Amino acid sequence: MSAFIKSSYKSAWWLKNPHLQTIYPYLFRKTALKSSLYRERLITPDNDFIDIDWLGEEHQPLIILLHGLTGSSQSTYISGLRAQLLLDGFRTVTLNFRGCSGELNHSARCYHSGETEDIGFLYQTIRAREPDTPVAMVGFSLGGNVLLKWLGESKEEVSLFAAVAVSVPLVLSICASTLDKGFSKLYRYKLLGELKGYLNAKKRYLEQLGRVDEVNKIAELGDVAHIKSFWQYDDQVVARLHDFKDVHDYYQRSSSQQFLKSISVPTLVIQAIDDPFMTPEVLPTQDHLSPCVQVEVTEGGGHVGFISGGMPFKPEYWLERRIPEFIKQFI
Repeated sequence: MSAFIKSSYKSAWWLKNPHLQTIYPYLFRKTALKSSLYRERLITPDNDFIDIDWLGEEHQPLIILLHGLTGSSQSTYISGLRAQLLLDGFRTVTLNFRGCSGELNHSARCYHSGETEDIGFLYQTIRAREPDTPVAMVGFSLGGNVLLKWLGESKEEVSLFAAVAVSVPLVLSICASTLDKGFSKLYRYKLLGELKGYLNAKKRYLEQLGRVDEVNKIAELGDVAHIKSFWQYDDQVVARLHDFKDVHDYYQRSSSQQFLKSISVPTLVIQAIDDPFMTPEVLPTQDHLSPCVQVEVTEGGGHVGFISGGMPFKPEYWLERRIPEFIKQFI
C-alpha cells in the first residue's frame, strides 16, 4: 500500500478559489434525511451525556461519523455523506460532540481537538452491543484530528475495518496561526464568536440547573469578550478547563500528526494543499506514517469543500464518492 496517493480530484472551474470551496456548501447546500434520524442519548462515565444520531438498518455495516468545530450531526458535509453511505448499503451513527446536539451539557467540560474519551466511550458502547458488526469511522476537521489521535493512542486495541480523516489540523499551533492571517481571519471571527456565545450560554444554563461547582469553573476563566485569536481562546478556556498547563501544552499533546505512526487500522487522510485553515507545513512525511496510513493531497478543495463538476451551481461533492470508495476496499 503506497503511503501517498495521487488524487483524482479536480476543483470545479467555477469554484477554483479555496474560500469559495469552503464557503459554498455552508451557504447554498441543502440536505435531506433529517426526519429519518433516530436520536439516542448515552450517559457518559462522568454522569453527563452525548447525543448520537442513527440512520439505516441494524444488519448493515456501521460507519461512525465525527463532525468539526461548532458543527453537529446536521452539518452539510455530514448529512451529504450520510445520505450517500445509506445508498451504498451502510448504516451510520453520528456523534454530536458535547454541547453540539442542540442541548447544552450538564458540566463545564466540553469537547476539544484532543478529547478522545467520548469517541472511545461510544466505540466501546457499540462494541458491547454489536461485537461482530463491521465498523469504520470518518472524521472531519477537528473530528478528524480526534479520530487520528484516538487511533494512535489505541494502537492494537481497536477493531475497525477502515478510517478516513478529512481536512485535519494535524499541527494545531500552525493552524491557529494561519487563522490569524488574511481572509482566514473571517473563519476565526465566526468560530470564536460561536465558541464564546456557547460558553456564556452554558454558564447561564448551569446556573439554572443549580450546578454551582460547574458554574464556578467557567467563571474562573474570566471574561472572554476580549479574545480575538485561537491562541488566546485555547490558552484561557480550553487549556484551563481541561487540565493542560497552557496553550502550548494543549497544542503539543493534542496535535494528531505525532499519532499517525501508531495507527494499526487502514486509514486514509485527505488534505487540500490550499486549505485556508492551515499551510502545507502540517502535511506529514513518510517518517510520520505507519504502514496502515495513506495520505491523499489534492491541489484544491479548500477546507471540507472538495467540490467538482463542470456545470455552475450544479456541484458534485467529491468526498461522497471518494470516502465510500476507500471504505469499500476493506469491508
